[in-house]
Amino acid sequence: MSEENLEETAEETAEETAEETAEETAKGFGQSDGNSQIRFKREGENLLLILPEEGDRSENSNSSSWGDLLQVMKHRITGEEHSWEEGLEVHLVSPNRLLDSRQLQDIRDILTSAKLELKRVRTGRAQTAVAAATAGYSVDRESDRDHLNQKERERTTVEAEPLYLKMTLRSGVEIRHPGTVVVLGDVNPGSSIVANGDIIIWGRLRGTVHAGANGNLQTMIMALQMEPMLIRIGDQVARGPENPPEEFYPEVAYMTAKGIRISRATEMGRVKLWQISKAPSDDSL
Repeated sequence: MSEENLEETAEETAEETAEETAEETAKGFGQSDGNSQIRFKREGENLLLILPEEGDRSENSNSSSWGDLLQVMKHRITGEEHSWEEGLEVHLVSPNRLLDSRQLQDIRDILTSAKLELKRVRTGRAQTAVAAATAGYSVDRESDRDHLNQKERERTTVEAEPLYLKMTLRSGVEIRHPGTVVVLGDVNPGSSIVANGDIIIWGRLRGTVHAGANGNLQTMIMALQMEPMLIRIGDQVARGPENPPEEFYPEVAYMTAKGIRISRATEMGRVKLWQISKAPSDDSL
């Protein structure tokens, strides 16, 4: 047999082996039962890409690496079993898997090759939420309470840990978090933050913010420069001033008996005393 024939045979064998490996790995990840698989699910006009939870592979499957996961993802997205619309918006769902910026870029590259667009990341991990927000994706931060039933939620009153973001939120980015959100940067017009706790902006607030999204009227919104498009606390809504002031200083928005009020941050002590005086006492319960 000639050297050329040997090389061609070796290349064909390598290609066949790679294809078989991808298919076998796909069976381990994508065709098993339970939460041990990569799943796709339509949600309205969007596509959910659901990653398997860490440490939740089936017993019959071999241990996996990140490379294996990407290989299966690419195999399933480009496979004949799916026909996606071009430009379809994808929401990545990864409740407990820790993802960094490089891994998010890996997922984005695979989706882009299939003409799909990664827009939002749903995660229960703070590090993943920060990496996703820094990369410019909208973020839904879940808490452990989101997976509890109603009775368990009623017994669980601990609020999620604060989410710290050292970045500027660009237009189109939305951050959702079940606790307090602290942004060391600006919140630009067209961006938004929804939090069950307080919202603290160490910069200019020019977007839309909603504190106390779970109905907590004791929450506050603070910013070094308050120029919001829209402010919400609980179920109350207020619009930003049409004419910005000549001089800016740190301000805080909070609830009063007459609705949302904005005061200088130096009045914070009086604000807290007012809220404490209005809060129900244990005797009234």
